[in-house]
Amino acid sequence: MTDLESVYGVNAAAFPTSAEAELVDRLRKSTDSFISLVAEEKDLIVGHIFLSPVILGTARDLKLMGLAPMAVRPENQKQAIGSALVEAGLKRCEQAGIGAVVVLGHPEYYPRFGFIPASQFEISCEYDVPDEVFMAMEIRSGYLDNLHGTISYHPAFAKL
Repeated sequence: MTDLESVYGVNAAAFPTSAEAELVDRLRKSTDSFISLVAEEKDLIVGHIFLSPVILGTARDLKLMGLAPMAVRPENQKQAIGSALVEAGLKRCEQAGIGAVVVLGHPEYYPRFGFIPASQFEISCEYDVPDEVFMAMEIRSGYLDNLHGTISYHPAFAKL
């Protein structure tokens, strides 16, 4: 099995449908500036995180990423693998000069990494979601100061 097949398998196993696994494949083929990391255990891929560029309003020169999806095989969950992937993904964003990251996710989970409701930055999501599940985190302090608007994801997300 190739790494790409293993990553597909992790995402398909972690979510109710294969939509997120297919999203990763579409994003990998259609965007250049992505971050894709895996977690391995005994030479098997058990976790995966994907970050891809997002756009705030019409500002195409900002360095922003969207964290989605992050997946861990069900039998490997509750072992801090997801946390390690998020931390590694954020570190990789910092190394790449990314200014901020947004996530559409569990409000009990992502704040531990520094994510807060994006509305506190006057930023909204293009999708109609509750305020507490759309979060942002500045990688570079002050990066989102004086910015506001709506985050747009890659068109591949519309197929979810």
